[in-house]
Amino acid sequence: MTLETAIDAPQRPFRLNYGFGTHRGLRRHLNEDSLVVTGNLFAVADGMGGHEAGEVASRICVETLASGVKQVRDDLTAEQLQHLMVASDDAIRRVADSRAGTTLAGAAIVRERQGLYWMVFNVGDSRVYRVSEGRFGQVSVDHSEVQEMVDAGYLSSEEARHHPRRHVITRALGTGEASEADFWMLPVHDGDRLMICSDGLTSEVDDDEILRELTAHHAPQDAVDALIRSALRGGGRDNITVIVVDVEDTEAEENRSITSPRALHSEEQQTTRPRFGSGETGTLVGGVPGYAGAGTSDAATGGTGPGDGGGERP
Repeated sequence: MTLETAIDAPQRPFRLNYGFGTHRGLRRHLNEDSLVVTGNLFAVADGMGGHEAGEVASRICVETLASGVKQVRDDLTAEQLQHLMVASDDAIRRVADSRAGTTLAGAAIVRERQGLYWMVFNVGDSRVYRVSEGRFGQVSVDHSEVQEMVDAGYLSSEEARHHPRRHVITRALGTGEASEADFWMLPVHDGDRLMICSDGLTSEVDDDEILRELTAHHAPQDAVDALIRSALRGGGRDNITVIVVDVEDTEAEENRSITSPRALHSEEQQTTRPRFGSGETGTLVGGVPGYAGAGTSDAATGGTGPGDGGGERP
């Protein structure tokens, strides 16, 4: 496990305004991505294993996280989140017997002695990006063969995007092999925008275009929809899942409107309704051709419990 910590977290009341969406893509028969959006936890899991095993793995992962966060509610700590990830790994292995696994990437609002922080985490090649105080970048680090080659200086980042082994990951939950997560602690700032996604987005859309879409759209749901459309235009060769979360100062903007959940428009007719692991927590699991939604939660005391905002059936 690696843990990077920043300091000086603010204490002003703030609101989390978020949007999310998932799409099967244009080539896959199943959507093996799952996501969870709660008052203080946002995560994407990209299952693998085939014959619906990947869908099962990603679903178990997000349901375990959502259930654990529901019990903790306002007082989620970094240590508790780490325990929940271990529990997710164990739960997948019990059901799938190491025949399936899932990546996991996300962020949670956690309370530390210095204040409130984003705890960013990842296993595998799903990603977390951050726009904060005029800066943009990928927070998470891919656990993949090509990332190791980039780190060693054998490949550039652009070459890695097109390398034939770009989808070979070195860590995953539930596989019985390397499942260790990396963590980063970042202070929560007013105006932060986090984007969490599966590799179905980043395989089709480069970082420059991701930044353009994140800065071109004020509403998180509009940014989510635009990013998914970009991935579909790029080929849509994999399942695509995106979450965008904004931190907003409640004292500066108290009457912000929220976008209602809605289906994504695409070349395919959206006929399958979403299946929820737990409707109360806003957990959306795989198997959905295309679905999107938005929500909000007040985080004046470190995040509210699960069930606020997105995750309702259209």
